[in-house]
Formats: sequence, structure tokens, C-alpha cells
Amino acid sequence: MAIVKPFICIRPNREAAAKVAALPYDVYNRQEACREVEGNPLSFLNIDRAETQFPDSVDTYADCVYEKARELLDQRMADGTLITDGEEAYYIYELVMDGRAQTGIVACSSIDDYQNGIIKKHENTREDKEIDRIRHVDTTDAHTGPIFLAYRAVKRLDEIVALAKAEEPLYRFTAEDGITHSVWKVGGQSLVREIEGLFEQIPATYIADGHHRAASAVKVGLKRRKENPDYTGREPFNFFLSVLFPDEQLMIMPHNRVVKDLHDLSKEEFFDALSASFQVTCVGEKPYAPECKGEFGMYLEDNWYRLVAKPGILSDDPVEGLDVSILQEYLLAPVLGIGDPRTDKRIDFIGGIRGLKELERRVQEDMTVAFSMYPTSIGELLAVADAGRLMPPKSTWFEPKLRSGLFIHKLTEVDA
Repeated sequence: MAIVKPFICIRPNREAAAKVAALPYDVYNRQEACREVEGNPLSFLNIDRAETQFPDSVDTYADCVYEKARELLDQRMADGTLITDGEEAYYIYELVMDGRAQTGIVACSSIDDYQNGIIKKHENTREDKEIDRIRHVDTTDAHTGPIFLAYRAVKRLDEIVALAKAEEPLYRFTAEDGITHSVWKVGGQSLVREIEGLFEQIPATYIADGHHRAASAVKVGLKRRKENPDYTGREPFNFFLSVLFPDEQLMIMPHNRVVKDLHDLSKEEFFDALSASFQVTCVGEKPYAPECKGEFGMYLEDNWYRLVAKPGILSDDPVEGLDVSILQEYLLAPVLGIGDPRTDKRIDFIGGIRGLKELERRVQEDMTVAFSMYPTSIGELLAVADAGRLMPPKSTWFEPKLRSGLFIHKLTEVDA
């Protein structure tokens, strides 16, 4: 069953927390990251994306970039911006977005659980994207961005979380994007032991967001095992930083699509091809978000359309029945020629947090047609993972995003 253990946490001092906390490294491109850290030397993005400390002529993946990340992390620990707690503990992390809260348990998960399938995945990873984080984790000797995991809700864990939240938080601040972040430390060894025991009764946890971070963390752990053949399995490098949320609290937003062209089809030919699998209705200039599963919005030449999948293409299969699969298999591939959305440069993906106006902007700027999606449900995600299957790329967009820098897990023992 799931190994979810307390850990010695390196974290910001109370006064620095709001300045240190940063969105995940992969939310930004290099130019955006440089703008984000400008004027805020404490932002953890300086460490997560240390290329921001160099001119553009320095390659993002140069050795000196990872060495700078290590240097900055050591510096923040030395000057007291980051402090080390003196005991292994769990932490409670609440995020409130638009009045809606989700609360997770911050802990370390086992690389063995990842290897043996107790931690379940629903996406493939790309080796080229893993290499960057492998080098970052290995060089800094730390997990700096937590993996977003889900578990099927357990009443007693909910009760323990509620008890912790009744105490004074270590931090509470509202970030510039309006999301409020609160952190508590779980007090008392009896509660710590109880949490660990409750997770041991849970058959599986699920990666909700952070597949590449998880894969990278595991590969570094396996590398350290080879370098330390007498390892016991209790060393910190056998575990990776995670925040675990009960499934019923999670919100998944759609991951929308935009396509460069109509694949040499005229508008009339395009609509004729659509009609084989979808009922198409023009809904006018007002942006259209699907209202239920099996519906899609489409933006083309200043108009929005409602597409409804015909019954013959619907499926009860956990993967084939996903809306993202239906769109891919019956429209993007056969009509628009997008055979592999992972590599085709004619398609791009827009996180739901950016809204439908972003789809209109992209069509007016550099694309031809956009598709708004009905969000994949957490139940669908768990069903795919339980079946040992994988979702198509860009099936989910989780909000709010976990901040990096609030919790750091060292891969080697640290002195409190």
C-alpha cells in the first residue's frame, strides 16, 4: 500500500514566504521567467529557472545554469531566507481560488511506489523534458517543486486535516493572481504516525499534475541508489516531494486546442467532413463553452459553433470515451491531418485558465480554428489510471497550481 512519509522540510521564514513562493518552472518560457524574477531576487523561480541569471547567449541547459541553481539555493539557506525544521513532519497546504478551497497533505512519496504502480500515472513523459529536471534535482540535491497527487478521500484524513487547520497557520498570503495560500504544520507524533498508517491502507495514489517532475525525481533516486549500493531504502533520495489531495476537492479545467490551418480544405469541404461525426450548429459571435460531455465549441472566421458527437462515435472505454480522444480520433486526425498531437507543429494547446478569449486571439493572430473542450473529470482520470491506460496528451489542466519554494526536500540528510 502507499508509503507516504513525513520529512524534514526546508521552507521560507514567515516574512519571506509570499516573495519566495513561485508558480511551477514549466508555466513560463525563458523570456517570461526573466520578467517574473525581475525585481524579486527571493522568488524561487530564480532557482527553478536559473538561466534567468544569465544573458540570453548562455544556453538554458548549460552546466553553469544548474550550478547557479545550487549556489542560489545554498545562499538562501545560509542567509536565513530558507529555514530547516528540526523534525520530520507533515504539512497541510490549502489553496483558495475564486472562493473554492482545496487542501492537501505535504509529504514524501516512495520511488518504489512509482516503480511498482502504487503511484498510478495517466500520461506518457518525454525524455527530453525529463533531462532538464533530472539535472536540476541532481545538482541542487533537492526536490524543489512538489508533485501533485490525488487519492480517494478518506474521512479520518479529512478530520486530521481539519484539526490542523484549526491552528494558527505558518503562512497565509494572497498571491498576485488572487489565489490565497495557507500552510500548517501537523503537530504531535501521534498524528504523524496516524497519517502514515492511514496512507498505508490506501491502495493507490494518482499523479494529477507533474508527470515529468515525478519521472525525473524517480530517475535521480535510482541514480543515487547505484552510487550508494549499500543503501537501506530509508535515505531521503528514496522519496520525492508531493502534495496529496482528496479526489473530491479537485477541479480540472479544459485543455483547449488551436490548429494552424484546415489541411488544404475549403470551409465547405471542412464542414462536410465534420458532419460525418458531429452535429454542427452556429451559435454566433459569443464564445461557446461546452455544457456537457460529448460537446465541443469551435471558433472559425469570427463565429462560434456547437459540435455534438453523434452517438455512433461515443464509447464506454475509459480512454476512447474521453472527449479529447473523440476530438482527436474523429476530427483532428482524419479531417485536419493531426496524426500525432505530441509532435505536430500545426496544433497548440491552451490551458482553460486562459479563457475562451485567448482562443479567439490565437485564431486572429496565428491560427485558423479553435476548439473549446468540456473538462475531463477526476473520475475519468482515476478510471484511466486504474485501467493501466494513458490519456491523450494535454487532457487535463489543473488549477490552482501548487507553488514552488514553500516546501523543499533534500536528497541527503540535513542538519536542523
